[in-house]
Amino acid sequence: MPTQPAAPAWTVPADDHAPLESVRFHGLKAGPKLLVLGAVHGNETCGPNAIARIIEDCRSGRLLIRRGEVTFVPVTNAKAYRQNTREGDRNLNRDMYERPQPVDNEDRIGARLTALLREHDMLLDVHSFRGEGVPFVFFGPENNTGELEPFRHDAAELALAACLGVPVAIHGWLDNYVKIIAARERLKLPPLAVTEGYGTTEFMRFSGGYAVTLECGSHEDPASIEVGYAAIRNTLAHLGLIDAPPPPSALDTIIHMTEVVICETKGDVAEGGWKTGDAVPKGAVLARRANGEAVTAPSDGFIIFPSMTANPGEPLYHFGVTSHRKG
Repeated sequence: MPTQPAAPAWTVPADDHAPLESVRFHGLKAGPKLLVLGAVHGNETCGPNAIARIIEDCRSGRLLIRRGEVTFVPVTNAKAYRQNTREGDRNLNRDMYERPQPVDNEDRIGARLTALLREHDMLLDVHSFRGEGVPFVFFGPENNTGELEPFRHDAAELALAACLGVPVAIHGWLDNYVKIIAARERLKLPPLAVTEGYGTTEFMRFSGGYAVTLECGSHEDPASIEVGYAAIRNTLAHLGLIDAPPPPSALDTIIHMTEVVICETKGDVAEGGWKTGDAVPKGAVLARRANGEAVTAPSDGFIIFPSMTANPGEPLYHFGVTSHRKG
């Protein structure tokens, strides 16, 4: 498929109380209902750009939605997007649930966004990240009836993750978030509720659907737009919303997040120049405490979200191992 020029960034009104804009296409045959989000974090602009191109493809007839429905929200957090910041007042992709009395920008968005999530069967949430690294996708747990994240669509969700065209998939986020809560309690830091780990994908799962978060690459890399654009097209084909062959799996690495190492005091820092998804051998130095103590990999595995700027109580990095799940 030839590369097209990047579409201009989506425009939003200069008003903190502007409406949440969505564009929906209804196929004339029955099928699933897909929701695609961009700019949940305002400085992650690959989503709005990729979605704008897809919308234009649908309007021009280059893509025809034959079955089901697809709803695009190019800019989910308009205030943060205008500011080119991750957040408006706080992180929209944390502590997401329905609030009858919203008090800040993200509460107001969440009140509408949660309703929109409930209307759909599956979610593709398009993001980017700081620094360097390969594109990857987050997906959820295996089927279970536990209290933390009960779920019943593990095969369908992993298949969605596999179709996007990126090489790495990661699962285990909410289990690791519970470990962050426990570490903060041990350090006698202000407590966090488990709901603080809930974002768009967790809410979609709790609502009965399934969801993945696509990390397309670096914020500043134009190639991240291409990754997002291809992933949306692949998703439409995979779900049968358009007439196109289903894409093959592109996954070659599936990582299960199993541990998180917390910044315990100012001066603790990740070390080694590692990037998310990098394979690390047992004993590799991954971080160093303020007192000079090395923190090493407990086994062969992978580093996820290393941070040079973590504050006490925040993760220095997450650690994962090769998953038994297959894409």
